[in-house]
Amino acid sequence: MTRINPFHVLGLPTDPDLTDEHVRAAWREIAAATHPDRPDGGDAARYAQASAAYAELRTPWGRSEAYADVIEQLPVPPVPSEPAAMDRQQLTIGPLLLLPSRIRHGRPLRMLVRAIAAALISLIILRLIPGTAAAPADITGMILWFALTARSDLAPPPRK
Repeated sequence: MTRINPFHVLGLPTDPDLTDEHVRAAWREIAAATHPDRPDGGDAARYAQASAAYAELRTPWGRSEAYADVIEQLPVPPVPSEPAAMDRQQLTIGPLLLLPSRIRHGRPLRMLVRAIAAALISLIILRLIPGTAAAPADITGMILWFALTARSDLAPPPRK
């Protein structure tokens, strides 16, 4: 299903860094020309479409989410079926080399707080139930939780 680009509906460039004033001015211009209460009857469909686009783009957060949706709809270039030997090495080492940058540009403080919380809970578990069969499973569960949820704190990988 193809979503309608809210930036194009308001006649704006597809840019998440637009200001509230740019979006509001574009909305007002379209609303004034298409409002159903106009003497000529306006254009109710276009007005509704512009209203929905404005509701989506009126906040910086909404603009960034809409931008991400638009970028996600772009066609992905085809990937060669058999990467060369050098490409295989980059495929395995590349993500690890990008990890420090993804942490730094993501939410490093939030990740640190979550890592400290996982470590403290693990220590409490070891203190409360030392030497039992459940302790390693609980610690493994905490490590797994941290590893699976850390992705939300990382910046997205760069697109090539």
